Amino acid sequence: MNVLTKPRLAFWTDAEELECTSFLKEAPNVMTFSFQSPSGALFNFDPGQFLTLELPTADGPVHRTYTISSSPSRPTSLTVTVKAQPDSIGTRWMFDNLRPGMRLKVRGPGGGFSMMNHPAAKYLFISAGSGITPMMSMTTFLYDSGRPSDIVFVNCAKRPSEIIFRERLEHMASRVTGIDLKWIVETTDPYQPWTGYRGFFNQLMLGLIAQDYLEREVFCCGPAPFMQAVRDALTGLGFDMDRYHQESFGGPLREVERVPDDVLPQDDATAVVTFAGSGKVAKCAQTDTILMVARAAGIPLATGCGMGICGTCIVQKTSGQVHMVHNGGITDEDVEAGYILACCSHPIGDVEIDL
Repeated sequence: MNVLTKPRLAFWTDAEELECTSFLKEAPNVMTFSFQSPSGALFNFDPGQFLTLELPTADGPVHRTYTISSSPSRPTSLTVTVKAQPDSIGTRWMFDNLRPGMRLKVRGPGGGFSMMNHPAAKYLFISAGSGITPMMSMTTFLYDSGRPSDIVFVNCAKRPSEIIFRERLEHMASRVTGIDLKWIVETTDPYQPWTGYRGFFNQLMLGLIAQDYLEREVFCCGPAPFMQAVRDALTGLGFDMDRYHQESFGGPLREVERVPDDVLPQDDATAVVTFAGSGKVAKCAQTDTILMVARAAGIPLATGCGMGICGTCIVQKTSGQVHMVHNGGITDEDVEAGYILACCSHPIGDVEIDL
């Protein structure tokens, strides 16, 4: 029976694979892939959350984390919008191989970067490049609610042709009064007039774009240097940074497990990691991560974002001390129970891992 005619009585969980139903080119090196649940289950997530996809590349499974670009207000399908970089492996595999009818193992949804966790009367969404995806999900959700909203939506791109979702966002903004779009580009496209902002995001632009920025809840997503520029601009203008929220799979990590300064990873210090399950013992530098040591020892370990966000590489530390930083991929309860994220944990001295 066609999935569209099946009764939808349950919500999808990651115990079920997802089926690709379509793909669409959004911009240069950017594609959107749509998925449905083969059982007809609906999708329930917070706008702004992400998924971790297991991609069956020729060299073996690769785990990649992508923000959901669709909205839970449209629960019969979900989409991820991905941008291929020159060194992309997983994303490039999706471009070349992922087609309708194929099914993937998917983990999630996860993450707390959502305006659902920070309700406000006014929002300022600031993004660059593919960092627009969580903003698209949150804006669509607010638009679909049918209630008045107040969103200043700022997106920075290399050139106008590289603004992702531009037409869809302009369509929504043309039907309500609460979505104020502001595009900023570095350069223009040949033979295409441009009347928007040109240059790089700065304090002057912020004051012109949203004069009431001090009254807004700010969400920011994009490359690390871009987010730092946004933070610097807001801080310099006296913004309450408790109302600033950021998400980036390449952004600065925040320290979670505090360790004394005298036991931080040292460039010239060594450590020993024992993998209890396999019986392997590896000597390494304290600046190596547990993930790097495991791979060098030939121990397979699934990983996704590599930045302490997705939680794919969670393992249990049975003894010893690590210096761990992450970006929301592990809970305080798991840390207290001895779990760590291998991708962003550095061994201090002798450490034993249940792996």
